[in-house]
Amino acid sequence: MKVFYGWRMVGAACGIQFLLAAFLTQALGLYIAVLSDEMGWSKTTLSGAAALQSVEAAIIGPVLGWVMDRVGPQKMIRLGMVLFSAGLLLLSQVNSVTTFYVSSVLMAIGASLGGYFPLSVALVQWFEKFRARALSIMSLGLAMGGLVVPLMAWSMQQWGWRATAAGSGVLVLLTGLPMAGMIRRRPEDHGEHIDGINPAMRAAAEREGHAVPPPQIEFTVAQALRTRAFWMLAIGHGLALLVVSAVNVHAITHMKEGLGYSVATASWVILIMTFGQVAGVLMGASMGDWFDKRKVAALCMLAHGIGMLCLTYATSMAMLVAFGVFHGIAWGLRGPFMQAIRADYFGRNAIGMIMGLSAAIIALGQIAGPMIAGVLADLTGDYQLGFSLLALLAALGSLSFMLATKPQRPLSD
Repeated sequence: MKVFYGWRMVGAACGIQFLLAAFLTQALGLYIAVLSDEMGWSKTTLSGAAALQSVEAAIIGPVLGWVMDRVGPQKMIRLGMVLFSAGLLLLSQVNSVTTFYVSSVLMAIGASLGGYFPLSVALVQWFEKFRARALSIMSLGLAMGGLVVPLMAWSMQQWGWRATAAGSGVLVLLTGLPMAGMIRRRPEDHGEHIDGINPAMRAAAEREGHAVPPPQIEFTVAQALRTRAFWMLAIGHGLALLVVSAVNVHAITHMKEGLGYSVATASWVILIMTFGQVAGVLMGASMGDWFDKRKVAALCMLAHGIGMLCLTYATSMAMLVAFGVFHGIAWGLRGPFMQAIRADYFGRNAIGMIMGLSAAIIALGQIAGPMIAGVLADLTGDYQLGFSLLALLAALGSLSFMLATKPQRPLSD
């Protein structure tokens, strides 16, 4: 039987997500912990690099959405892999805050052009019935990237962080470009059908009286912006990334400086979190198309808050394990649902621009999370106040998702 090409794209997207997670998202905390020791830079200074990455996402998000809706993803993702590789190679040569910031921005632009957002838009165009499953499998790469954290920590101990960054950049270039070449625009452009199902089969099922999903209602960008759902989803998603980004940047440093664990031990806690994330992704892939994604996301926000409190006030390894389980499962389960909900609500036609405008709002959470934690840690001497505040905001984010009910029909322009 011929394999639907959309699933091949899912595999390639999963591989690209793995590269971005292994060498940036999950590894950033390692680099920050090492640079804090070696360079003596403050947590606020190091958090600024993560904030710059999010500012970049806020600025170019709407532009990426416009480009995706008109020219497709492949060239953009290829360029993203090249820039991400260049950022890692520059990171290996860092000797000043300026160079560190430039490398961070390069990696961020590369991740934006070749990462989660364009890959999600591409897959949304190829799937409807199995949309949550496809996006969850893609996000498995993001989760699996965390499995590399102990290996990255070992590499830094054996060969140094500079050699580790340089080697990562070469690997991205050699493996990322071929996978980027597998990503295509819309199935109709390549003689394929959404979900690999011929529309004629749907029509036949309707004639025979079988239950079929109602046709997708398409929203324009202006119509989507006038719905409560657009704004509540953006706020809830932003509050989720408030916690996720703060954990990625500061969790290892907190475990090292605040709790007294070594970087190697902290990396194993991140590994536990990653196993939780993988479990969450697999749960989403198996049940995501059958449950109300909005309510599942609301529960995940509560789990994010609980996990954050376990990390903040850990008095034993058991509490750190609890952090990894709660935060990891919540991240893995909720993450893929964010774009699936938007596509379910607003359709495919303008989804790139809708996601791009959402990204500009969501980026505020990505910016604020590391900065809140870093600034308050410098002011108070530890992460307890900053992390507690983020836990509270995450719990409040569940309310945003509960209010993000599906709009029934678009208002006229």
